[in-house]
Amino acid sequence: MNKSEFTRVYADRLGVTIKEAEQYVTTFIDTVTECLKNGEYVHISGFATFDVKEKAAREGVNPLNNKKKTIPACKSPCVKFSKTYKNFF
Repeated sequence: MNKSEFTRVYADRLGVTIKEAEQYVTTFIDTVTECLKNGEYVHISGFATFDVKEKAAREGVNPLNNKKKTIPACKSPCVKFSKTYKNFF
């Protein structure tokens, strides 16, 4: 399911137009992204926790030519689903 398909299902469940549902979905994604950029984490009880992890610099190997390359340190978004949510499956 892609974003537009999700938006249609979301609109049907809420009983709103697709345009309104698209605004809700976009606002949610933008809000989570903005919080993560500001160094905050987002915890939605019963669903998931969104956070940013710092990855240290490390050595990697290019599989095409087997040359070693240093991969720089970076920040990476991550999500951890709650036990409650995992139990649905």
